[in-house]
Amino acid sequence: MNWPNAKPPIAVIGSIKQSELNAYVSLLNQGLPNETFVSESNLNDADKANCEIAIVANPSAEQLSKFPSLIWVHSLWAGVENLLSQCTNCSFKIVRLVDPSLSKVMSEAVLTWTLYLHRNIPAYAKQQTQRVWSSLPYCPPEDKTIGILGIGKLGKASALRLSENGFKVIGWSRHKKTISGIHCYRGQVGLDFVLKNTDILISLLPLTRSTHHLLGRKNLAKMHKNSAIINFSRGPIIDSKALPSELDSGHISHAVLDVFDEEPLAQTSPLWNHEQVTVLPHISAPTLAKSACRIVINNIKLYRKNGTIAPHVETNRGY
Repeated sequence: MNWPNAKPPIAVIGSIKQSELNAYVSLLNQGLPNETFVSESNLNDADKANCEIAIVANPSAEQLSKFPSLIWVHSLWAGVENLLSQCTNCSFKIVRLVDPSLSKVMSEAVLTWTLYLHRNIPAYAKQQTQRVWSSLPYCPPEDKTIGILGIGKLGKASALRLSENGFKVIGWSRHKKTISGIHCYRGQVGLDFVLKNTDILISLLPLTRSTHHLLGRKNLAKMHKNSAIINFSRGPIIDSKALPSELDSGHISHAVLDVFDEEPLAQTSPLWNHEQVTVLPHISAPTLAKSACRIVINNIKLYRKNGTIAPHVETNRGY
């Protein structure tokens, strides 16, 4: 097919709703009119064979297999573990979305749901169903320690926002990090310290081989009694078989879960009705389409200018 620009079209591929995919196509074409962005469904086999760049949103391996000439793909999500699982034999580079706006949105969610737990909202909600009028003891934020697992860009923004609101914040990461006002730890010894000294534990970790089930029975047991968990990273960070028993025993008081092993969460899952679980539909930090498209456009401009591919995923690390 003949396209308005001489260069091969840039494919927009994904398993999201076609209306959402079309919205990205429209924004990208408006923002970079000297390129041609086309939804996968509107490309013929010859077009697909010539595509060197693709913008992707959870594409399947089957979809990607139809694009043999790809040099690099730009994910519209910050997390790329699903994409990596589909690309075990792919030769192209993967650029994940690094969006400062996403950090702001995530830090807002972290603060919101930390306050939800800090101010005993689950307990008051239960009291309402029982028509109980009773105040619970108040604890000032400076007497609460919030532990963040994963203090990259999202984690750093979240840690600073919590600190600004009076909480004591400690963080853990695989590599050494330095954040003003935040005590940062690493390694197994550091992880043990964070687990043992945290009132509310927040996971913002990428899902990799080393973080899969990091919060399993052994590490969950290291948390002190009545501590709580917020998972805003990926479902398999927490062992879904170990968590319910920790909740049922009262060792962990509550879990706010925004991510799950499989999404949407199955209607038959006992988590829906568990009194000590708050289920969220993966909404902690949604991609902001306009902001994401600006970042994608700038990375494509850089590539067209001098062939530089934006910092891309190290497949051995998983991020």
